[in-house]
Amino acid sequence: MSDSYDEHISEADLRRLEDPVATEAAPRVKGSVAFELPDPLYRIKLEYSSETVLASFDSTEVLGPNSAVILPTRHGLDLGLVLGTVRHPGYVAPDDIVVLARVATEEDKKRRADHVIRERESFKVCQEKIVQHKLDMKLVATHYLLEEPKVLFFFTAESRVDFRELVKDLVSVFKMRIELRQIGVRDESRVLGGLGVCGRCYCCHCVTDKLNPVSIKMAKDQNLSLNSMKISGPCGRLLCCLSYEFGFYREEKAALPPEGARFSYDGSSFKITEINVLGRNVRLSSDDGRQIDLPFGRFAKSDGRWAIVDEQ
Repeated sequence: MSDSYDEHISEADLRRLEDPVATEAAPRVKGSVAFELPDPLYRIKLEYSSETVLASFDSTEVLGPNSAVILPTRHGLDLGLVLGTVRHPGYVAPDDIVVLARVATEEDKKRRADHVIRERESFKVCQEKIVQHKLDMKLVATHYLLEEPKVLFFFTAESRVDFRELVKDLVSVFKMRIELRQIGVRDESRVLGGLGVCGRCYCCHCVTDKLNPVSIKMAKDQNLSLNSMKISGPCGRLLCCLSYEFGFYREEKAALPPEGARFSYDGSSFKITEINVLGRNVRLSSDDGRQIDLPFGRFAKSDGRWAIVDEQ
């Protein structure tokens, strides 16, 4: 493998790009679900956070894409948009599915439009209060629940923040329940959206809302240059797409001898130094400095041992 590092970046600095949780994505649960899935099963998007949930609807009415609905969320009843139906969701636990309360009315939609205006004003007020209290936190978004007198403020911070006095000030201004929620930098990108280095909308905002942990090992296994500017996103963490493709690379390499394996070939001893999954070839280096590239098909395993076979 040809690891290429930043000129001024250390392994410890690279580790800071990883998520502060597991260093590898949790394995997917395979197999059929233990209960019968509702039909139809809808995927609903919560616009204020760009999160999605699976939902059923106790009604014969069929909901089309972009239908506005009212559903229970972790914060209370709120408005969501139907993205469509889901036919093959993979593993789903019963608790992963919520039941829609009802279809949103025109009055609900008007109230939501009014809330959008109020959220902009509340955002400015909260920012001013944060400055007044000299709190080390960054306000990300504000959201009014549709059916409850409660406003949510989402923020990021490097560490825990004592915002008790801030909450008292906000309650005195808005005269309703106040909740401050600290979120991670990946969540911030998912909420705000934007364009990535590929020129497309952030994956976490437009493609999937599942924020799987990403590790440096994923970048190494894909033979990527370990340049922090190239493998990290605007959020300052490793690119989400590293985890999307990691499974493919892992499966392909599982069918090949590992890097470092030695072979006798053409009268010399060769060692595998790089596996190019996309090019489907393996690079070997000999003790005398020679390098050769062989296609995947030249390697076969027999009786538990790998060997280089003749070209067919």
